[in-house]
Amino acid sequence: MVEFIEKVDWVIVIIGCLTLGLAPFTPEPHIVEKLRMLFQGNLVRPIDWFDFVFHGIPWFFLIAKVILRFR
Repeated sequence: MVEFIEKVDWVIVIIGCLTLGLAPFTPEPHIVEKLRMLFQGNLVRPIDWFDFVFHGIPWFFLIAKVILRFR
């Protein structure tokens, strides 16, 4: 998995975060809404978990690449 993350280009990860990771842009990004729901304990429906994972994948890759870069 580490090798795969290292092979993914930075540009692809950043574009993924800015598009899929923040979509839809209005009224607020899904990832922000789902994080708020998670911290409030309201993330209970399966569709909400799916949205959280789906919109969180680009952010996971970005965080993982940063950690691997400075490791």
